[in-house]
Amino acid sequence: MKLFPVIAENFKMDGGACFGVVPKAIWQKYVEADDSNLIPLASRCLLADTGERVILVDVGMGDKQSEKFFSHYHIFGDKRLEESLRDCGYSTEDITDVILTHLHFDHVGGAVKWASDGKTPELVFPNATYYCTKLQWDTAVDPNPREKASYFEENLMPLYDSGRLEFIHEAGEFCRGVDLEIKNGHTLGQLIPLFDIGGRKLVFMADFIASVANIPLAYVPSFDIDPVLSMEEKDEFLKRAVREDYILFFEHDYDNECCTVKNTPKGVRENEIFALAGLKNIIRTKPEP
Repeated sequence: MKLFPVIAENFKMDGGACFGVVPKAIWQKYVEADDSNLIPLASRCLLADTGERVILVDVGMGDKQSEKFFSHYHIFGDKRLEESLRDCGYSTEDITDVILTHLHFDHVGGAVKWASDGKTPELVFPNATYYCTKLQWDTAVDPNPREKASYFEENLMPLYDSGRLEFIHEAGEFCRGVDLEIKNGHTLGQLIPLFDIGGRKLVFMADFIASVANIPLAYVPSFDIDPVLSMEEKDEFLKRAVREDYILFFEHDYDNECCTVKNTPKGVRENEIFALAGLKNIIRTKPEP
Protein backbone atom coordinates (compact mmCIF):
# COMPACT_ATOMS: atom_id res chain seq x y z
CA MET A 1 0.00 0.00 0.00
CA LYS A 2 1.28 3.46 -0.95
CA LEU A 3 0.38 6.37 1.34
CA PHE A 4 0.73 10.10 0.59
CA PRO A 5 -0.12 13.22 2.61
CA VAL A 6 -2.20 15.62 0.53
CA ILE A 7 -2.57 19.22 1.68
CA ALA A 8 -5.92 20.75 0.69
CA GLU A 9 -5.10 24.09 2.33
CA ASN A 10 -3.48 25.66 5.37
CA PHE A 11 -5.54 27.99 7.54
CA LYS A 12 -5.71 29.64 10.95
CA MET A 13 -8.16 29.32 13.81
CA ASP A 14 -8.55 30.61 17.35
CA GLY A 15 -6.14 28.72 19.59
CA GLY A 16 -8.47 28.70 22.57
CA ALA A 17 -11.20 27.00 20.55
CA CYS A 18 -8.76 24.26 19.57
CA PHE A 19 -7.96 23.37 23.20
CA GLY A 20 -11.25 23.95 25.01
CA VAL A 21 -10.95 24.42 28.77
CA VAL A 22 -7.14 24.21 28.78
CA PRO A 23 -5.79 27.73 29.53
CA LYS A 24 -3.66 29.51 26.98
CA ALA A 25 -0.83 29.73 29.50
CA ILE A 26 -0.57 25.95 29.20
CA TRP A 27 -1.36 25.16 25.54
CA GLN A 28 0.85 27.95 24.17
CA LYS A 29 3.85 25.95 25.39
CA TYR A 30 3.11 23.54 22.53
CA VAL A 31 1.61 25.78 19.80
CA GLU A 32 2.51 29.42 19.21
CA ALA A 33 -0.38 31.82 18.59
CA ASP A 34 -0.13 35.12 16.73
CA ASP A 35 -1.23 38.52 18.05
CA SER A 36 -4.85 37.65 17.21
CA ASN A 37 -4.64 34.36 19.15
CA LEU A 38 -4.73 32.38 15.90
CA ILE A 39 -2.74 29.20 15.39
CA PRO A 40 -1.76 27.61 12.05
CA LEU A 41 -3.62 24.45 11.03
CA ALA A 42 -3.46 22.11 8.06
CA SER A 43 -6.14 20.35 6.08
CA ARG A 44 -3.94 17.30 5.55
CA CYS A 45 -5.82 14.59 3.66
CA LEU A 46 -4.48 11.07 3.09
CA LEU A 47 -4.17 9.27 -0.24
CA ALA A 48 -3.94 5.48 -0.10
CA ASP A 49 -3.19 3.45 -3.22
CA THR A 50 -3.93 -0.20 -2.38
CA GLY A 51 -3.13 -1.42 -5.89
CA GLU A 52 -6.83 -2.09 -6.41
CA ARG A 53 -8.33 1.18 -5.20
CA VAL A 54 -7.14 4.77 -4.85
CA ILE A 55 -8.68 6.10 -1.64
CA LEU A 56 -8.71 9.71 -0.49
CA VAL A 57 -9.61 10.49 3.12
CA ASP A 58 -11.22 13.93 3.51
CA VAL A 59 -11.01 16.74 0.99
CA GLY A 60 -10.58 20.07 2.78
CA MET A 61 -12.72 23.21 2.47
CA GLY A 62 -12.90 23.65 -1.28
CA ASP A 63 -13.44 27.10 -2.76
CA LYS A 64 -17.22 27.49 -3.08
CA GLN A 65 -17.82 29.80 -0.15
CA SER A 66 -17.74 33.59 -0.17
CA GLU A 67 -14.74 35.82 0.32
CA LYS A 68 -16.28 36.93 3.62
CA PHE A 69 -16.50 33.31 4.77
CA PHE A 70 -12.88 32.54 3.95
CA SER A 71 -11.75 35.75 5.67
CA HIS A 72 -12.62 34.06 8.97
CA TYR A 73 -10.21 31.19 8.30
CA HIS A 74 -7.15 33.07 7.06
CA ILE A 75 -6.09 30.56 4.41
CA PHE A 76 -2.39 30.92 3.66
CA GLY A 77 0.24 29.33 1.44
CA ASP A 78 -0.14 27.93 -2.06
CA LYS A 79 -1.14 24.35 -1.25
CA ARG A 80 -4.48 23.28 -2.77
CA LEU A 81 -6.08 19.86 -3.13
CA GLU A 82 -5.87 19.20 -6.88
CA GLU A 83 -2.30 20.52 -7.13
CA SER A 84 -1.24 18.45 -4.13
CA LEU A 85 -2.70 15.34 -5.77
CA ARG A 86 -0.74 16.06 -8.94
CA ASP A 87 2.42 16.42 -6.86
CA CYS A 88 1.80 12.82 -5.74
CA GLY A 89 1.34 11.66 -9.33
CA TYR A 90 -2.47 11.38 -9.28
CA SER A 91 -5.42 13.26 -10.75
CA THR A 92 -8.94 13.77 -9.50
CA GLU A 93 -10.10 11.19 -12.07
CA ASP A 94 -7.86 8.52 -10.49
CA ILE A 95 -9.68 8.53 -7.14
CA THR A 96 -12.00 5.53 -6.73
CA ASP A 97 -13.16 6.14 -3.15
CA VAL A 98 -13.52 9.22 -0.96
CA ILE A 99 -13.92 8.53 2.75
CA LEU A 100 -15.45 11.55 4.47
CA THR A 101 -14.67 11.26 8.17
CA HIS A 102 -17.54 13.68 8.82
CA LEU A 103 -19.36 16.44 7.01
CA HIS A 104 -18.11 19.63 8.63
CA PHE A 105 -17.21 22.12 5.90
CA ASP A 106 -13.43 21.77 6.32
CA HIS A 107 -13.61 18.02 5.67
CA VAL A 108 -16.17 17.78 2.85
CA GLY A 109 -16.18 21.14 1.04
CA GLY A 110 -13.55 20.06 -1.49
CA ALA A 111 -15.75 17.25 -2.81
CA VAL A 112 -17.95 19.65 -4.80
CA LYS A 113 -17.06 22.64 -6.97
CA TRP A 114 -18.99 25.13 -9.07
CA ALA A 115 -19.07 24.59 -12.82
CA SER A 116 -17.94 27.36 -15.16
CA ASP A 117 -21.32 29.08 -14.82
CA GLY A 118 -20.60 29.63 -11.13
CA LYS A 119 -23.82 28.06 -9.90
CA THR A 120 -24.04 24.45 -11.09
CA PRO A 121 -22.41 21.95 -8.69
CA GLU A 122 -19.97 19.35 -10.00
CA LEU A 123 -18.25 16.50 -8.22
CA VAL A 124 -14.49 17.07 -7.97
CA PHE A 125 -13.81 13.32 -8.15
CA PRO A 126 -16.09 12.16 -10.97
CA ASN A 127 -15.18 8.46 -10.81
CA ALA A 128 -15.30 8.07 -7.04
CA THR A 129 -17.82 6.66 -4.62
CA TYR A 130 -18.17 8.81 -1.51
CA TYR A 131 -18.70 7.44 2.01
CA CYS A 132 -19.84 8.79 5.37
CA THR A 133 -21.82 7.28 8.23
CA LYS A 134 -25.60 7.38 8.14
CA LEU A 135 -25.51 8.83 11.64
CA GLN A 136 -23.33 11.73 10.48
CA TRP A 137 -25.53 12.32 7.44
CA ASP A 138 -28.65 12.51 9.60
CA THR A 139 -26.84 14.96 11.87
CA ALA A 140 -25.73 17.11 8.92
CA VAL A 141 -29.14 17.42 7.25
CA ASP A 142 -30.92 18.11 10.57
CA PRO A 143 -28.15 19.68 12.65
CA ASN A 144 -28.19 20.58 16.30
CA PRO A 145 -27.71 24.29 17.14
CA ARG A 146 -24.09 23.70 18.18
CA GLU A 147 -23.03 22.31 14.78
CA LYS A 148 -25.42 24.08 12.43
CA ALA A 149 -22.83 26.57 11.19
CA SER A 150 -20.51 23.72 10.12
CA TYR A 151 -22.86 22.11 7.57
CA PHE A 152 -23.61 23.63 4.15
CA GLU A 153 -26.28 22.32 1.80
CA GLU A 154 -24.08 22.98 -1.25
CA ASN A 155 -21.47 20.60 0.18
CA LEU A 156 -23.96 17.82 0.89
CA MET A 157 -26.88 17.62 -1.51
CA PRO A 158 -24.83 17.39 -4.75
CA LEU A 159 -23.18 14.26 -3.32
CA TYR A 160 -26.53 12.74 -2.40
CA ASP A 161 -28.20 13.72 -5.68
CA SER A 162 -25.34 12.23 -7.71
CA GLY A 163 -26.15 8.75 -6.44
CA ARG A 164 -22.48 8.29 -5.57
CA LEU A 165 -22.86 8.69 -1.80
CA GLU A 166 -22.94 5.50 0.25
CA PHE A 167 -23.64 5.26 3.97
CA ILE A 168 -21.57 3.37 6.52
CA HIS A 169 -23.77 1.88 9.24
CA GLU A 170 -21.21 0.21 11.49
CA ALA A 171 -17.52 -0.10 12.17
CA GLY A 172 -15.57 -2.82 10.41
CA GLU A 173 -13.60 -3.60 7.26
CA PHE A 174 -13.84 -1.08 4.43
CA CYS A 175 -11.65 -3.04 2.04
CA ARG A 176 -8.60 -5.24 2.28
CA GLY A 177 -6.09 -3.46 4.49
CA VAL A 178 -8.46 -0.68 5.57
CA ASP A 179 -10.74 -0.75 8.63
CA LEU A 180 -13.12 1.90 9.95
CA GLU A 181 -13.90 2.88 13.53
CA ILE A 182 -16.67 5.28 14.58
CA LYS A 183 -16.32 7.99 17.26
CA ASN A 184 -19.11 10.21 18.58
CA GLY A 185 -17.57 12.80 20.92
CA HIS A 186 -16.60 15.40 18.33
CA THR A 187 -19.68 14.81 16.20
CA LEU A 188 -22.00 11.85 15.82
CA GLY A 189 -20.71 9.17 13.47
CA GLN A 190 -17.16 10.40 12.80
CA LEU A 191 -15.23 7.79 10.80
CA ILE A 192 -11.65 6.97 11.79
CA PRO A 193 -9.85 4.90 9.10
CA LEU A 194 -7.04 2.49 10.01
CA PHE A 195 -4.58 1.36 7.35
CA ASP A 196 -2.59 -1.87 7.66
CA ILE A 197 1.04 -1.25 6.74
CA GLY A 198 3.48 -4.05 7.32
CA GLY A 199 1.44 -5.50 10.16
CA ARG A 200 1.01 -2.15 11.93
CA LYS A 201 -1.88 0.28 11.90
CA LEU A 202 -1.65 3.85 10.63
CA VAL A 203 -4.67 5.77 11.94
CA PHE A 204 -6.12 8.84 10.25
CA MET A 205 -7.03 10.95 13.28
CA ALA A 206 -9.42 13.49 11.66
CA ASP A 207 -10.94 15.66 14.43
CA PHE A 208 -10.79 12.83 16.96
CA ILE A 209 -7.27 13.92 17.96
CA ALA A 210 -6.50 16.87 15.72
CA SER A 211 -2.81 17.34 16.55
CA VAL A 212 0.05 16.12 18.69
CA ALA A 213 -0.83 18.88 21.15
CA ASN A 214 -4.35 17.42 21.53
CA ILE A 215 -3.12 14.03 22.75
CA PRO A 216 -3.46 14.76 26.51
CA LEU A 217 -6.96 13.78 27.63
CA ALA A 218 -8.11 17.23 28.74
CA TYR A 219 -7.05 18.92 25.48
CA VAL A 220 -10.47 18.63 23.85
CA PRO A 221 -11.55 21.33 21.35
CA SER A 222 -14.53 23.48 22.22
CA PHE A 223 -16.16 22.30 18.98
CA ASP A 224 -16.80 18.79 20.34
CA ILE A 225 -20.46 18.14 21.04
CA ASP A 226 -19.71 15.84 23.99
CA PRO A 227 -16.31 16.62 25.57
CA VAL A 228 -16.65 13.97 28.29
CA LEU A 229 -17.32 11.30 25.67
CA SER A 230 -14.39 12.62 23.64
CA MET A 231 -12.13 12.10 26.65
CA GLU A 232 -13.47 8.59 27.24
CA GLU A 233 -13.01 7.65 23.57
CA LYS A 234 -9.53 9.15 23.56
CA ASP A 235 -8.52 7.33 26.74
CA GLU A 236 -9.53 3.93 25.34
CA PHE A 237 -7.93 4.59 21.97
CA LEU A 238 -4.61 5.88 23.30
CA LYS A 239 -4.17 2.92 25.63
CA ARG A 240 -4.75 0.65 22.65
CA ALA A 241 -2.44 2.77 20.47
CA VAL A 242 0.39 2.24 22.96
CA ARG A 243 -0.34 -1.46 23.28
CA GLU A 244 -0.62 -2.06 19.52
CA ASP A 245 2.12 0.42 18.52
CA TYR A 246 -0.16 2.48 16.27
CA ILE A 247 1.07 5.28 14.03
CA LEU A 248 -1.11 8.39 14.33
CA PHE A 249 -1.55 10.56 11.21
CA PHE A 250 -2.76 14.08 11.95
CA GLU A 251 -5.10 16.00 9.70
CA HIS A 252 -4.87 19.41 11.35
CA ASP A 253 -1.39 19.54 12.87
CA TYR A 254 0.49 22.13 10.80
CA ASP A 255 3.93 21.09 12.07
CA ASN A 256 3.65 17.33 12.60
CA GLU A 257 2.36 14.63 10.26
CA CYS A 258 2.74 11.45 12.31
CA CYS A 259 3.72 10.16 15.71
CA THR A 260 3.74 7.08 17.88
CA VAL A 261 2.69 7.26 21.54
CA LYS A 262 4.01 6.00 24.86
CA ASN A 263 2.99 5.81 28.50
CA THR A 264 4.43 8.48 30.80
CA PRO A 265 3.78 9.44 34.45
CA LYS A 266 1.41 12.13 33.12
CA GLY A 267 -0.50 9.75 30.85
CA VAL A 268 -0.10 8.83 27.20
CA ARG A 269 2.06 11.28 25.27
CA GLU A 270 3.79 11.47 21.87
CA ASN A 271 6.86 9.32 21.36
CA GLU A 272 8.52 9.50 17.92
CA ILE A 273 7.37 12.35 15.64
CA PHE A 274 8.06 12.01 11.93
CA ALA A 275 6.82 12.74 8.41
CA LEU A 276 4.92 10.12 6.48
CA ALA A 277 7.74 10.06 3.92
CA GLY A 278 10.01 8.70 6.64
CA LEU A 279 7.64 5.89 7.53
CA LYS A 280 9.78 3.18 5.95
CA ASN A 281 12.40 3.96 8.59
CA ILE A 282 9.84 3.56 11.38
CA ILE A 283 8.15 0.31 10.30
CA ARG A 284 8.98 -2.57 12.53
CA THR A 285 7.19 -5.53 13.96
CA LYS A 286 4.93 -4.95 16.94
CA PRO A 287 6.94 -5.19 20.15
CA GLU A 288 6.41 -8.15 22.42
CA PRO A 289 4.11 -7.37 25.38
